[in-house]
Amino acid sequence: MELWRQIQEAGIVGCGGAGFPTHIKYQSKAGTLIINGAECEPLLRTDQYLMQRHAPEIVSAVCAMRDAAGAQEAVIALKHNYTAQIAALNGAITHAGAPVRLHLLDSFFPAGDEQTLVYEVTGRVVPPGGLPGMAGCVVSNIATALCVYDAMQGRPFTHKYLTVTGAVHHPTIVHAPIGTPVADCLACAGGASEEDYIVINGGPMMGKRMSKAEAMQAHVTKTMSGLIVLPASGAIARTEQISLTSMFNRARSSCIQCSYCTQLCPRHLLGHPIEPHRIMRRLSFCGGDLDALLDDPAVRNAALCCECGICELFACPMQLQPRRVNRLIKQRLAQNGIRYQRPEGEWQARPERAGRLAPSARVAARAGVAAYNKITIDCIEQVSPHAVSLALRQGAGMAAQPTVAVGDRVSVGQQIASCPPDQLGAHLHASLAGVVTGVSASEITITSEQGGNA
Repeated sequence: MELWRQIQEAGIVGCGGAGFPTHIKYQSKAGTLIINGAECEPLLRTDQYLMQRHAPEIVSAVCAMRDAAGAQEAVIALKHNYTAQIAALNGAITHAGAPVRLHLLDSFFPAGDEQTLVYEVTGRVVPPGGLPGMAGCVVSNIATALCVYDAMQGRPFTHKYLTVTGAVHHPTIVHAPIGTPVADCLACAGGASEEDYIVINGGPMMGKRMSKAEAMQAHVTKTMSGLIVLPASGAIARTEQISLTSMFNRARSSCIQCSYCTQLCPRHLLGHPIEPHRIMRRLSFCGGDLDALLDDPAVRNAALCCECGICELFACPMQLQPRRVNRLIKQRLAQNGIRYQRPEGEWQARPERAGRLAPSARVAARAGVAAYNKITIDCIEQVSPHAVSLALRQGAGMAAQPTVAVGDRVSVGQQIASCPPDQLGAHLHASLAGVVTGVSASEITITSEQGGNA
């Protein structure tokens, strides 16, 4: 069976971002395969753990992915200070005689941004609003590569490796069935060490913030890479507590047009025409009416924002929120059916880029998470929940359609929801052996007959 079909049957979506169905990437050809091992978000350690502990499997998958993409070269990109991971991967490459090379990155944020990574590895710029394929590349991350290895062995995507860290008693990597309650994962890390806290799904810079109550109702998904517990009184939590009205008023009264948000914007440094300080200036005159700005070309360039957070958590001396403004504008553009129109021309990184990359340690300090970033995580906990709730939509594209009913008994790896082959989406498989106890328009619940030990 062709690799892309094995990936499709396994229900694999990208583990490091928006959850794009992985099989789509390997139905077309590319000159360079890049495996993203940068894991540039502060605090996250999942991919580092996998590279160190599962290097042979990852290298085997990378070779197969290279062949499937018809690529001339396969590159695993990771930071130069990941010494144990470099040693493990080099050992696996040598042992297998694999046509794979390592590309060592400096420690900056966001080194793992897909378009940044393409430039770092190849020197080519992905056009604004474009995809890596436009620069002759296909990009997948380390965790996705390990899922591909499992698919090659006939094992579908049913479990996730997650970093559980921050304000917890025992930071750890957990291996959890998809659909596991977030509360069970936190319990494996000894629970929160703060009475009042938030939980970030992902990294502290780009992850989705959840209140304590929201986290207790959330479940592990295919795209989740980490669970970070932070004090509700911390800097990151406070930014989410600012109302839209206050945000607009602060932008009008406090933006000094220093342009640091633009000068340090990773996409601007790649030569893309996004200039957050100009968008903030337009905002100061609109009275909070974003719709009135949508015809402005400078404002429409907000569509190019990768929402990395450098502008608001690192660059802005006034603690304003350009990233949040860009996100709102992107939503309004989508609601109004306005698509980004790329200007003609060749795109080149700005000459000042090398001197404006944000060092990872300083980013962690500015974000208020430096103390947690120093924690070493070298253990793993297996989570065995009593029940799982699997969302039918686990990434980009349409939701999978249930193929089971309440009362059905299922085994781990059994397909329980599917997507038509001509539609963008991913199949869903049981991550727990038991009985289907719920089927709704949004999720399937499976309850173990054995009981869990989370």
